[in-house]
Amino acid sequence: MTHRIDLKEFTRSDIEQLMAAWGQPAFRGRQVLKWLYKGVSDFQEMTDVARSFREELVLKAVMGQLRVEQEQVAADGCRKFLFALPDGNLVESVLIPEEGHSTLCLSTQVGCAQGCRFCLTARRGLVRHLTAGEIVGQVMAVRRALAGELPLTNLVFMGMGEPLANFAQLIKALTIISAPWGLNFSSRRLTVSTVGLAPMIPRLGLEARANLTVSLNAPDDAIRSRIMPVNRRYPLAELLAACRQFPLPQHRRITMAYVLLKDLNDAPAQARQLAQLLKGFRAKINLIPFNSHPELSFAPPPLERILEFQEILRAANYTVFIRESRGQEIGAACGQLAGQRSFS
Repeated sequence: MTHRIDLKEFTRSDIEQLMAAWGQPAFRGRQVLKWLYKGVSDFQEMTDVARSFREELVLKAVMGQLRVEQEQVAADGCRKFLFALPDGNLVESVLIPEEGHSTLCLSTQVGCAQGCRFCLTARRGLVRHLTAGEIVGQVMAVRRALAGELPLTNLVFMGMGEPLANFAQLIKALTIISAPWGLNFSSRRLTVSTVGLAPMIPRLGLEARANLTVSLNAPDDAIRSRIMPVNRRYPLAELLAACRQFPLPQHRRITMAYVLLKDLNDAPAQARQLAQLLKGFRAKINLIPFNSHPELSFAPPPLERILEFQEILRAANYTVFIRESRGQEIGAACGQLAGQRSFS
């Protein structure tokens, strides 16, 4: 049987080229995209597309959908979705409900190659990149699961994998997600997080529109290299230089994420060092107390230590948030995604 093309892998320009190759006018591709991102699952539902072409599509194309293999719900309402990919691999997304809106934490890879010592995903290593269709498919699958009960308003690329290591598919997914012909999300509601692949940071800002979060986690190279191997390739000076080149729209700031690890990067002197390091940046800081896991040897600092760290940064005129841990008991918190079935 002839291999059928997954139309969710196509941007508008891609699908117009495909239509031309099939001897169809460009507008036919636009018709197909409209129905595709309305969420139809059967070509016969595309009622303004000629019947003969619908029958042709059945033979030549598919509209790939991710299958929810498992869904877990935490006491705080956080929902973790385990998706089965066509090749049998598994990947996770996390839905974080808020009052009147919700945020979906998306994955861009199966596993991760970056090796951050405090992250469970890193222990798997990299299995493979996700395609743009598989990234967008997570959004569409969760929208179907929500069935209108809560609007899905924000998307953060902070799940399994390093988004900037899967750059081409990330950009294609962002294009589809933000386009009026696609999922039509505002760029203000899209955030890409990176461990610090410095050369790709300015490119992200030039090729897509999204907010940037940098996983910083230490105020000096010695500690950062110890917990984040990427720092040996792109030390702090190079990383921060790349962040300065990121084309930041007016009134927006880069978010610096800082996972607090007890007795390693949580000292008052380190808070002062961090304040000095980020001097002159349009940045806000997210403090993330480490989410414990039996397979990882770190621990979160006590609350008073976290509050002291926050206060030092606030005194230096930074906007500083302490990220509340969500979904920890179902392994859905930051750094806990492993892409595995739960048998508990």
